This record gives sequence, structure tokens and C-alpha cells, in this order.
Amino acid sequence: MAFLAALAPTFAAVAILMLLTMAVLRGARTPQYLAPALAILRGAAQLALISLVLGGIITDPLWVAAALVVMFSVAAVTATRRLGWSGPRFLVVAGTMALGIAVTLGVVFGTGAVALEPRYVLAVGGIVIGNCMTIAVLAGHRFYEAVREQWDQVEGWLALGATARRATLTQARNSVHAALIPSTDQTKTTGLVTLPGAFVGAIFGGASPLEAGRFQVVVLASIMAAGSITAVALIRTLGAVKVRPA
Repeated sequence: MAFLAALAPTFAAVAILMLLTMAVLRGARTPQYLAPALAILRGAAQLALISLVLGGIITDPLWVAAALVVMFSVAAVTATRRLGWSGPRFLVVAGTMALGIAVTLGVVFGTGAVALEPRYVLAVGGIVIGNCMTIAVLAGHRFYEAVREQWDQVEGWLALGATARRATLTQARNSVHAALIPSTDQTKTTGLVTLPGAFVGAIFGGASPLEAGRFQVVVLASIMAAGSITAVALIRTLGAVKVRPA
């Protein structure tokens, strides 16, 4: 009972913020105005479940590896659905995300920048996976949108005998740039506009501000590297477009 009483302010704040979100969106006649509130409920339930699970596995390398596999699988499926589901596309999305994540984590733990311990692997891996998913979706969406809007240019290149990948080269480059803008802005404004979760979490966990800052810099660099590799590899693979996207 004492534990539930301690959580009462949290429940109250979340409930008020959910109602405020729904009221604002409904007042503006926004389509699917309930979606953000339902997302909060789903996120809360998932965090509660994962908190209970992680409490028992965070020191076990095998269970941590299993948790990362689950995270990666859900991220790859989610990204593919956002781009239009198909088996081949899932393989492309999963493969390019895996490449970016594997290279980045290899550097982070291989250099000793972060200790190779299960809890750190889970923390850094989870953050990198989540950001790779977002960047893959942004890159893919922007690429197909740009090709569709600028199809006359692409078609002109194709008519001149260019390969499909060459015909969409400009759109591909711009899509990668656009997909990295949120991560780039977040990195540029860290400490001035926002205090990132990894930094705050490290301090709450007992680390000194200097150590927390060092950890956060590694995390930010990891996000940028993994996102860049994922976006470039994904768009290079998707770039051979010969028919205008629907």
C-alpha cells in the first residue's frame, strides 16, 4: 500500500497530461486525437513490464542478449511497417539497422569507452537500437516522398540511360541528410536546451556529473554513427527505383 501511495502523484500527473493532450488535439479537430494518449498507456504498461523483467536479468549476459534481440526485432518490424510491409523490405531494414548497430557497439565496447558489462551493453544497445529505428523510418519516408514528388527529374535521368540508383542519387542524399537532422540538432543542443536521458539517468544512478557527461558523449556519438550507417545503407539499397512509388 505504501508503494502505491508513493506512486499516486505519478499516476495523477500522467492522467492529467493525457487528458490535456486529448483535449488539445480534439479541440483542434486533429485526426486520431486519441493516438498519443493510447501511446502513453501502452508505453507505461511496457515500461512497467520491462522494469520487472530487467530487475532479474540485468546482470546475466545471456538474458541481456535475449532482451536486445527482442528490442531489435520489434524495432525492425516497426520500421518496416512504417515504410510499407513486405518480406524483402524487412530483410533490408533489419540488415541495414544491424550493420549500423553492430559497427557502433563494436567500437564503443572494443575501445573500452564503456565497460563491457551486461547493464551497459543493454543501456547503450537499447538507445542505439531505438534511434536507428527512428532514423531508418525518417530516411525511408523522406526518400520515397522525394522520389514521388520529383518523379519528372528521376524519369528524365532514366530516359537518358542512367541507372535507377543514379537517377535517384540526389533524392537519396537529401533523404539521408533530412533523417539525421533531429539527431544532429539534439547533439548540438545537448546541455544548452536539453539534458539527455542517459546523462540524467547516470547522475541519478550515482555517477559524478563528469562521468555522466562522458557517458552521454559516447551515447550521442554512437547514435550519430549508427544512424548514419543505417540511413546510407538503407537508402543505397532502396535507391534502385524504376517505378514511381505509390
